[in-house]
Amino acid sequence: MKVFKFGGASVKNAESVRNVADILKQYANQELLIVVSAMGKTTNALELLAKAYYNNENESKNNLFNEVKTFHDDIIKHLLKDAASHAYDDIENLFIELDCELESAPDGSFDAIYDQIVSYGEIFSSRIISTFLNDSGIRNRWMDARNFIVTDSTYREGKVDWKITESLIGNKLKPIVKKQMVITQGFIGKNKDNHTVTLGREGSDYTAAIFAYGLNAENVTIWKDVAGVMNADPKKFPDAVKLNALSYPKAIEMAYYGATVIHPKTIQPLQSKHIPLYVKSFIQPDENGTLVGVGKVLEEQVPTFISKNNQLLISISSKDFSFIVEDNLSNIFFVFSRHKVKINLMQNSAISFSVCIDNEEEKTEKLLSELALNYNIKSNSGLEILTITNHTGELLKKLSDGRKLFIEQKTRNTLQLVLG
Repeated sequence: MKVFKFGGASVKNAESVRNVADILKQYANQELLIVVSAMGKTTNALELLAKAYYNNENESKNNLFNEVKTFHDDIIKHLLKDAASHAYDDIENLFIELDCELESAPDGSFDAIYDQIVSYGEIFSSRIISTFLNDSGIRNRWMDARNFIVTDSTYREGKVDWKITESLIGNKLKPIVKKQMVITQGFIGKNKDNHTVTLGREGSDYTAAIFAYGLNAENVTIWKDVAGVMNADPKKFPDAVKLNALSYPKAIEMAYYGATVIHPKTIQPLQSKHIPLYVKSFIQPDENGTLVGVGKVLEEQVPTFISKNNQLLISISSKDFSFIVEDNLSNIFFVFSRHKVKINLMQNSAISFSVCIDNEEEKTEKLLSELALNYNIKSNSGLEILTITNHTGELLKKLSDGRKLFIEQKTRNTLQLVLG
């Protein structure tokens, strides 16, 4: 039994969906569960729609809804064999359902509303792909991921109830996957009140790992638009090379530092059950890709370069210039936790504590306001964290040349630079 995950780039238009079908034909006789993301940039559009709805910006809301619907209608039009077919009526009903939801008055927190609206992207995508595959002779069954992945009520960052989720997947879903291919959604689950809860931005990789964990899958394959896990972003580093193999710890480390090929939460469920992960290209599906594997994986000792942009550096000091000690740090971390802000890098000195975070305006404004009540705050925006493994002095000089260096941290094998 295998789990495949196809991301937004792999299903961004009708041609891409046909390519997915061509890949799946090669696995027609295998036990497969397919996890799909929203199509193309749908999630971005639905995020804007959620904001417009929450802020009662009706004109913007209507325009965004029509934009999302037109985008999907165009894909459907190019996939249908018969223009008069009723095979997509259930998809039309989903848009009617979303439209009705948008006509009611906003009720609840923005995060809760966000999850109810943005989750439609994966529902639209999986319905379209499942129907097209059936039309093309690739028999499959559409299943709602929310019937199996149960979370708490932390909207936009749902925490999985592993005991219930594993039981539901193993007892209810596994027998179905043994009989036929299943198409389901990434990114979404539900809480015990049956409300949709998303698992965090770009969370479809994590979903694939959750299903693999519950199914005790043979392996997971994430299909990307790159040859595998690269040692750097090819758009920034033209000399980037593919890594043939990674250990679980190395993959976790790279994801934590900001490598976008694998979602940070993906590895742990797989490692706990020794399930191998393959990262392969949907453009060149016959190539080997990268194995994130079990046992002793031989890793190439090549440098890796991981960049996180749009960073905000915050320096926090006490107003009476006293030492930053345990009591201060406890309070500071509590404030970060309350605003759901993750720290990407931190550095402590006698009288100040500095952190780098993703500069998400809706969160950072409130965070800085609360911190300023008890501390002096300085901040610098528009920065980059560059993390390098297997670094050399020559690399440091080359990468930081001509740029302002705000922080430099070194361990045995890893160098982190905060650059302006």
